[in-house]
Amino acid sequence: MDLGSFSSGLLTGLREGVEAALIVSIVITYLVRTDRGAQASRVWLGTGLAVILSGVVGIVIFNSVGAFEEPYEQIFEGTTLLVAAAVVTWMLFWMRRQAGSVKGELQAAVDRAVASGASWGLAVLAFTAVIREGLETSIFLVGQATSDRSEAVWILLGAAVGLAIAVLLGYGFYLGSRRLNLAGFCRWTGIGLVFIAAGLLSHGIGEFIEIGALGSGPWTSTAFDISGVLSDETGIGAFLRAIFGYSAAPAVLTVVAHVTYLVAVLALYLRPVRRPTTAPPTTATARS
Repeated sequence: MDLGSFSSGLLTGLREGVEAALIVSIVITYLVRTDRGAQASRVWLGTGLAVILSGVVGIVIFNSVGAFEEPYEQIFEGTTLLVAAAVVTWMLFWMRRQAGSVKGELQAAVDRAVASGASWGLAVLAFTAVIREGLETSIFLVGQATSDRSEAVWILLGAAVGLAIAVLLGYGFYLGSRRLNLAGFCRWTGIGLVFIAAGLLSHGIGEFIEIGALGSGPWTSTAFDISGVLSDETGIGAFLRAIFGYSAAPAVLTVVAHVTYLVAVLALYLRPVRRPTTAPPTTATARS
């Protein structure tokens, strides 16, 4: 057994799997807590399709081109990161609106969504969340495996273990969250998703900076470098990078985008939810 290859695959699987497992568990919990557990099948459908497609893409790449080369790898990763950031942002504001009506209004809103067929959006959401992580995982693993095909088995085994751990973490989150107040659950998990989306956004921009797609100037220079204190390649730094977008040596533009997104979206997300006011009865109605 090659411990280095196994550990590399495990970290890749865990890093890419935790975020997808978290998003899927949030959606499933929301449906269960609103007595719409039957709609979970659509979430699992989207998740399953994404997993299968990711595996197929990985096999095809491994047996043909091996791995994307620059700048196509950065373009692919940057685009998927930005799309994922947009999807997560949409999801958290959707949950914020629904969480404002915890009882009858919430159930009525879900009824309208199901009746109109909008609940299929949950399948699309799950597919988008998982396919981004799945395709990135496939490409990362293919790159590692093609660099040393003799150790490909250990890399894939490590990745499988990492993904299994991510699934267990997502399931644990699901079990624990079922005991929480729904409004509080949506609010606090939404805040966590804001930080995740900020990391996706800054990483996506960073990929395009890496290939020079955003030009060259002060905005692409390194804002600071604390890799000697907390590297983003190993240990806690790597975990923070995977979940919250931490970078030990970020570019100025990525820092600005990260901070701006956090400030703006948190301000919008945490602002009080406006409740529709009930119009007072008219004179004619009052007399009747």
